[in-house]
Amino acid sequence: MAAPRTASPRRPPAPRWPRLLLSLLLPLLLPAPSEGLGHSAELAFAVEPSDDVAVPGQPVVLGCKVEGTPPVRITWRKNGVELAESTHSSLLANGSLLIHHFRLERGGSPSDEGDYECVAQNRFGLVVSRKARIQAATMSDFHVHPQATVGEEGGVARFQCQIHGLPKPLITWEKNRVPIDTDNERYTLLPKGVLQITGLRAEDSGVFHCVASNIASVRISHGARLTVSGSGSGAYKEPTILVGPENLTLTVHQTAVLECVATGNPRPIVSWSRLDGRPIGVEGIQVLGTGNLIISDVTVQHSGVYVCAANRPGTRVRRTAQGRLVVQAPAEFVQHPQSISRPAGTTAMFTCQAQGEPPPHVTWLKNGQVLGPGGHVRLKNNNSTLTISGIGPEDEAIYQCVAENSAGSSQASARLTVLWAEGLPGPPRNVQAVSVSSTEVRVSWSEPMVNTKEIIGYVLHIRKAADPPELEYQEAVSKSTFQHLVGDLEPSTAYSFYIKAYTPRGASSASMPTLASTLGEAPAPPPLSVRVLGSSSLQLLWEPWPRLAQHEGGFKLFYRPASKASFTGPILLPGTVSSYNLSRLDPRVVYEVKLLAYNQHGDSNATVRFVSLRGASERTALSPPCDCRKEDATNQTSTTGIVIGIHIGVTCIIFCVLFLLFGQRGRVLLCKDVENQLSPPQGPRSQRDPGILALNGVGRGERGQLGRGEKCVDAKELEQLFPPAGVVGPPGARPTDPTTPIRCEETQLSTLPLQGFGPLDRRATEAKTPCIGPVAAPLPLDSGPDLLGEGQVTQLSEAPAAQPAHSGQ
Repeated sequence: MAAPRTASPRRPPAPRWPRLLLSLLLPLLLPAPSEGLGHSAELAFAVEPSDDVAVPGQPVVLGCKVEGTPPVRITWRKNGVELAESTHSSLLANGSLLIHHFRLERGGSPSDEGDYECVAQNRFGLVVSRKARIQAATMSDFHVHPQATVGEEGGVARFQCQIHGLPKPLITWEKNRVPIDTDNERYTLLPKGVLQITGLRAEDSGVFHCVASNIASVRISHGARLTVSGSGSGAYKEPTILVGPENLTLTVHQTAVLECVATGNPRPIVSWSRLDGRPIGVEGIQVLGTGNLIISDVTVQHSGVYVCAANRPGTRVRRTAQGRLVVQAPAEFVQHPQSISRPAGTTAMFTCQAQGEPPPHVTWLKNGQVLGPGGHVRLKNNNSTLTISGIGPEDEAIYQCVAENSAGSSQASARLTVLWAEGLPGPPRNVQAVSVSSTEVRVSWSEPMVNTKEIIGYVLHIRKAADPPELEYQEAVSKSTFQHLVGDLEPSTAYSFYIKAYTPRGASSASMPTLASTLGEAPAPPPLSVRVLGSSSLQLLWEPWPRLAQHEGGFKLFYRPASKASFTGPILLPGTVSSYNLSRLDPRVVYEVKLLAYNQHGDSNATVRFVSLRGASERTALSPPCDCRKEDATNQTSTTGIVIGIHIGVTCIIFCVLFLLFGQRGRVLLCKDVENQLSPPQGPRSQRDPGILALNGVGRGERGQLGRGEKCVDAKELEQLFPPAGVVGPPGARPTDPTTPIRCEETQLSTLPLQGFGPLDRRATEAKTPCIGPVAAPLPLDSGPDLLGEGQVTQLSEAPAAQPAHSGQ
């Protein structure tokens, strides 16, 4: 059963005066502590029937003893149906059931196999015992017979047989039709039908039989011959595990047998451990034969994976095998339900906690009938808590908690007594509920017909009509008030209301419930977030509102370029949708997106977002590599030119910083000299460094005269990648056509240690190589220092033909 829902947080705060009234009524509304510490004294089982195996034709007795207030009537059920009186069975004086001749189904007569329950009843109620399963004793044929075996002297032989029966058959072994000597330490008999013989000798040869017996029959298997050959060669043999432990599922207090048979030369040493590293312990643990682990009186703590290891003596050579042991425990009670007495109209609560392995399932019975949630009955905490609200005379009964799992079942009972005081008022009359707004309902009523003098107030019970009763809440009302405004309700929602009158002696019975629905209203604006997916697509995200679909509603989506007057839309979306993608958008435009929710009562206010795709489009444009190509046979990329350009820019910055630090007058001239050498006048379209522009397409290995057959990037493409700065060149400079090749001087680089470098030091080899370079954009300088060695600065040497270098004075 699913966990109960939690109560709605939309509960109105109680006014100040009703709070005082509610404090007076609280002892009547809440259940009092349980009386007594034991089980129900009115009716309880002292002895319950237990599972049994019966022999056909033999008598069977199912025990049952009841303690309680007489007279007590005892009956029996078989498979849930009451057993009728007959000559085949009798009810003994102490309440036990006697079946004179246990029978199986034959010739149309029913079988006595089944689940039996003892039922006891007196004036307080009815209780049902745990189920006892009665099965017929049986014995099947062997489905595994022992097989012939040949072994060497000093070796190991193993025989196994398997047979099913009820009760579990006892397995013994015979050799040459004589029971084997169990005192022989070399012979190991395991309860599951295994015979192990270690240290084989010639006298062990013979024919072995498996003998299975129980109260139903005795079976003897086929014979299996053991032949013992001469002694082995004595050669070394790796340790080998012939048979490892099997997976076992047992119930507590049974005995676990984990088999492990290993061979090898020298004889391996068998040891056991747990896979989880926990110690196996010593209490109830023994090793049978040469390596079988026996655990007596198992508990749940013995569950786990056990590892058998066969080690070669004196070495770390070993072989392992493992098996899982699962120990189940039948259900048992940690906390029993207690008998209680409660005034009529209040709440009664029973608690029942059980444990077991696997965890038990808990059910409740009322006078022997299964009790489920519904109406004023609630089950919480995996059915461990039973709550009955607004109790009346019909709720007075004996309640049973039944805990059951695959290992067994258990039951406990408790009685509920309803205290009905004389002179309590009748139920309030003429209860009506009228919707006032989308969040308020006015409830009105009339006084009860009788016993109104002692009324101290009313309690109004409120819940959503679609919610279970456990989500109900209450509001206290003055005794002189016959109407109440219930607020903080949800729009377009049906609510159920009923009311009770309270006196110092108890509460009246509940009035007839009435239903009312709050008025509807337009929904609130939905929250909206926007995610840019690419240069021309957006994803819009918001929270889904399934309630909109219940009220013929959904979402409306509009969008437009911010510069336009009209929207595209509405795009109608259901209330369960939480996202929508817009595609084929113009990356150069700012868009306005508008989302609103609607239902049959109207539209909400719109949530508006403005989104620009320009950043995404610029990233997309910058991601492809430069399309500059040379037709020269070398076909080299412009990587070297980029590096040289970065070096030039960084050198300029370093020169300026050094001159500022030294504070000498010549720093401005030198900086201007470097700038003049690197930046010949250019057109108004861009004030870029021609040296860098030329070097962007020249590799380090292209020194010397280059041909003029180089292609340049189209000026429009460069303008898209790098918008014009808008700075006008120096006076007298002619605008440079971006499509015209620019002559430049190749700059040679050399590196000098930073130590001893002066601001006027110009030790460099001047070399000039005319070239025709492609026009390129200036590169960012912030990545330049990564290309220089630590403690070094790049020095430029350049001697343009048209301009002599400054002296630096």
